[in-house]
Amino acid sequence: MDWKPLELESRRFRTRWRGYDRREVELFLQQTAETLQRLQVENGQLRKEMQQLSRELADYKDRDKTIRNVLLSAQKATEQVKANAEKEAKLIVSEAELKAEKILQGAHQRLSQLHEDILELKRQRTQLETKLRSTIETYRQLLDLEKDDETEAELENKVKFLNP
Repeated sequence: MDWKPLELESRRFRTRWRGYDRREVELFLQQTAETLQRLQVENGQLRKEMQQLSRELADYKDRDKTIRNVLLSAQKATEQVKANAEKEAKLIVSEAELKAEKILQGAHQRLSQLHEDILELKRQRTQLETKLRSTIETYRQLLDLEKDDETEAELENKVKFLNP
């Protein structure tokens, strides 16, 4: 028989000539002792179960904390890798832009040099043409003079021939 605290409090024993009925009191005490013993065993089992559940809960909390820490670390690592990758990408782009600028500057310098070379070659060509024309003119004049000298010599020979 399971007793409730209120029943224990309100339990009344019949009185007899010399007090309470002894058998009824002994029976009540035996039932109470059995109930208390059963409750103590149950209480012990429940305490063990509660301790086990508390350990499991603590273990789950530790696991949860570990998982959160791992996730946080992974997130931080991911952000760090991403930041490093972005930095490296910017550095690569900057270096590429600088290299392209140098190449472009070199090309502009080369183009400028080629324009100067072309102008110099044109100037040299003009000078050469002028010298060549001058030389040709000089030779033409020499030829004309020689021709004039030949013509004069021929005329003199003809005159000598006619005037013996």
